[in-house]
Amino acid sequence: MKGHRHTHAHDHHAHGQGPGQGHHGPGHTHAHSGSEDRPGHDVSPTARLRSRLAHLVTPHGHEAADKVDTAMEASREGMRTLWISLVVLGATTVAQGVVVALSGSVALLGDTVHNAADALTAVPLGIAFLLGRRAANHRYTYGYGRAEDLAGVLIVATIAASAVLAACAAADRLLHPRDVTHLWAVSAAALVGFIGNEWVARYRVRTGRRIGSAALVADGLHARTDGFTSLAVLLGAGGAALGLPAADPVIGLLIALAILWVLKDAAREVCRRLMDSVDPGLVTTAHCALRGVDGVRDTGRVRMRWIGHELRAETEVVVDPGLSVVEAHRIAVAAEHALIHAVPRLTAVTVHTDHTPVAGDPHAALDHHTAGPGAGAPPTGHGH
Repeated sequence: MKGHRHTHAHDHHAHGQGPGQGHHGPGHTHAHSGSEDRPGHDVSPTARLRSRLAHLVTPHGHEAADKVDTAMEASREGMRTLWISLVVLGATTVAQGVVVALSGSVALLGDTVHNAADALTAVPLGIAFLLGRRAANHRYTYGYGRAEDLAGVLIVATIAASAVLAACAAADRLLHPRDVTHLWAVSAAALVGFIGNEWVARYRVRTGRRIGSAALVADGLHARTDGFTSLAVLLGAGGAALGLPAADPVIGLLIALAILWVLKDAAREVCRRLMDSVDPGLVTTAHCALRGVDGVRDTGRVRMRWIGHELRAETEVVVDPGLSVVEAHRIAVAAEHALIHAVPRLTAVTVHTDHTPVAGDPHAALDHHTAGPGAGAPPTGHGH
């Protein structure tokens, strides 16, 4: 068919959508067994084998309910991680707070405040995960996954506030020196802080990367730095034991600087997500997967963005100009299927089929809409 222009938009989270957001009806099935068999997921050999066996013996289909179940499971895993982290860091903070009251150590105070802030970041993240479970509607057509990115902004603000508080307390102690007592308890509290934070950091980062949550990864990196600042408190206690009272507030200032260092990394991660940044390797993987689909002669633009901890894509493929609508649709479905298997955390794809050059440009009517800054480079294989 000449001048064929076909867009295949298939949202795998079309659960509970209103008119105009429908899902393909019965008979439209294309294989995918879920996220367990995708690259980049940390699963045991037993679980991987079980997933592959299930993939072989169960009917294939990307029904909306299946995808919603996957998203819900990711949210449940995130919530579980947050609650466990909150309990661990809460207990650590309480223990350190008691020692701060006894000893008067501002270095330990800075560490305790930071641990408390880290524990409280579970609140906006928990709200974000709960919001992310809500179905898309006519106002929020992509759902509520972006709430995670907003939670990431709040986490960055919390890190910054804790750095300011720790720095102010340390500066005040330098100006108004005071002896630190119960040094053995300060040392023990520092070790407790390190152990608690490092455990939480590993847990959060591992879960965040598995479910694709930048906010949870940022929160885990935050906890990791807290662990090392806890160890720095030991230096302050050692200095005080050697008769150097300034060691404690100096360590407090260094802790504030360490908090600012993790703030830089967390802010960069969150800002990249807000700007729709993705790993360039995912785009390369997508192009390779599309070019391996039977009937695809070339690929055009591939665009991806994160919606919370789920990835969505829009892509263009070039097909033969003589194909019928049915044939072009079959290739679009195959391209979508290939992408979902090739790209981890990808849950929805819009595939636009274009054709190899023929007489005249079927996109000429769009030129005055797409010209100018931000229009993007034309897809390969044909020009606009």
